[in-house]
Amino acid sequence: MDFTNKNVVITGGTTGIGFATAKAFINAGANVLITGRNADNLQKAAAGINSPRLKTVVADTSNLTDISVLEQAVVEHGSKLDVLFLNAGIASFAPIEHTTEADFDRQFNTNVKGSFFTLQKLIPHLADGASVLFTSSTVATASGVNTSVYSATKGAVNKVAQIAANELAPRKIRVNIVSPGPTQTEGLDGVASAEAKDFLASSTALQRLGNPDEIASAVLFLASANASFITGTELLVDGGAINYLMK
Repeated sequence: MDFTNKNVVITGGTTGIGFATAKAFINAGANVLITGRNADNLQKAAAGINSPRLKTVVADTSNLTDISVLEQAVVEHGSKLDVLFLNAGIASFAPIEHTTEADFDRQFNTNVKGSFFTLQKLIPHLADGASVLFTSSTVATASGVNTSVYSATKGAVNKVAQIAANELAPRKIRVNIVSPGPTQTEGLDGVASAEAKDFLASSTALQRLGNPDEIASAVLFLASANASFITGTELLVDGGAINYLMK
């Protein structure tokens, strides 16, 4: 897929799926801007990709002031966006009875509020015919124990994306959702033990975890002209997960 001279913004682009997708877009010829909350992590990501076509912005998308910083960076670039990948997200897991208000707010502020208002602020800067992608998760439609808040945030993300697809259709802007299954990322390492990851792998038809490059390939497909008649769709990239969180 060729994205030569296309302009791409990726939120949460320092590690995992966001980093892999940024690298894939760069390799396909795009100009890419990634965000992250931590300047050091952004510097490491930039060094890892090592391209003059990569720009970085320190921005916490749970914070509307930081979203305005991102918008200003887009304005200063001077070109409309061809792809917006709303990928920034966090997760923590606990039973409902032990979930704190701080845990609830932190996940909803990043996963839902952040995605919603980043989209809102950048809609005027999208080119007609642009592509918007949301990172969701297979947990959005699962009912796993200890996942109530995270799953609820991803369910909300899906609905925002579906409505955005209808609202932006008059400008030929396509909006789609990528829902990974269990994927080997730094984020997964932070919340899952080796035993838990083995269980997640065994609960997919392919009997393994995904890797970020595989998710990135799905994102590039949906952003490309090859998916020109696809909008409002959720693409499951889950290795054939067999309701792995329903137990």
